[in-house]
Amino acid sequence: MRRYSQRQTLSSLSEINITPLLDLAFVLLIIFMITTPLLESSMSLIIPSSGGKNPPVTSSQVQTVSIDRNETIRLNNRLVDLSALSAQLGEIKRTNPDVAVVIRPDRDLPVQKLVTLMDALQRAQIMKVGIATRAEAK
Repeated sequence: MRRYSQRQTLSSLSEINITPLLDLAFVLLIIFMITTPLLESSMSLIIPSSGGKNPPVTSSQVQTVSIDRNETIRLNNRLVDLSALSAQLGEIKRTNPDVAVVIRPDRDLPVQKLVTLMDALQRAQIMKVGIATRAEAK
């Protein structure tokens, strides 16, 4: 019979190969580096709900702003430019503080143009803003 000494058992434990462990650590590091920016840019929103009813909006409170793909802006079917739009909306806001604006953008309008229009609404301090859409046919 062969005798195993304590020394051989300890020497085999000191020779553990850590290369697979380092490979695993680097793979996990790369995965976290890739997924972290994606998690920061996404939002998980839970839209609040209310049991109260919205007050009815009269047609005199609603203004319509249309913008087509050629960046032609119309306020209630009257042709205006962006600077005049801000001034006119500011005047409407002063006369009627509860004014609401519905934006009717063209489908092919670049998003930046829509954002610029919404900035003009914000400068006029109009907070009740909606975007008109059309339901797709199924």
